[in-house]
Formats: sequence, C-alpha cells, structure tokens
Amino acid sequence: MMPPIPEAQQFAERLRSALDGIGVRPSPTVVANAFNLRYHGRSITPHTARNWLLGKVMPTQDKLRVLAEWLQVSPDELRFGRGPGKTWVFELNAGPIEMGLADREMVGRYLSLAQVDRKTVRDVVLALVLAAAANDNP
Repeated sequence: MMPPIPEAQQFAERLRSALDGIGVRPSPTVVANAFNLRYHGRSITPHTARNWLLGKVMPTQDKLRVLAEWLQVSPDELRFGRGPGKTWVFELNAGPIEMGLADREMVGRYLSLAQVDRKTVRDVVLALVLAAAANDNP
C-alpha cells in the first residue's frame, strides 16, 4: 500500500493544475508577481511561491482566497480538492472531459444569454474549432 500524499503536495498539484487552466506557467517568479498584484497585504517572494508549487507549505487562508479568485476556482476546491458531486464531466469524441469552476461559470453565463446571443456564441466556437482543425491538417 502506498503512503498517503501529504496535504501540501496535493495542494501543489491542484495549484499547478489551476495555473495551467488559465494559461499561466508555474514559475515561482511569475506566480509571486501575479499574486502580489492582487494581494493587498505583505508581498510574497518567489521563494514562497516556489514552496507552494513544490508542496512544501500551504498559503494562509487570506492568500488562498486571493489565489482562488485569480485562478477562477473556489477556495475549497483549491485547498481540499473536488468534493463528491462537484465535478462536471462531459463525454466528447476524445473521451471524458472534466470541467473546472471557470468552465462551469462560463456555461452558466452562456445559459443566461438570450437565444440569439447563444447562437452567436455557438457560431464563434464552431469557427474556432474549424480554424484549429484547418491548422492541424494543412
């Protein structure tokens, strides 16, 4: 039996995944600079961000809230992981796709649009998919 993964390391995995989800490189300097732009307390150093990313320490609750808002995930999801019933999974041609909080919020905003605006969004998404396919098969 494998030993359990320490909580700070599990947090680090979720942090790196959330950074990837918004297209941010998991660099201590990048994370520290972006975090400090959003945090109104004492700034963190790249060393602190490195320790978060490596799972050596976890941020305090006030810092966790700022991270979660920046990364578009809930503080609980970032701190503890997804609870039962909180994961949305869609079956696509490529297999199951799990949606994070940012994607779920986007779907909610989409559903709040008028039908004519939803069609516009669908048309834009289709155009992006077709353009990506065309770039993959020149």
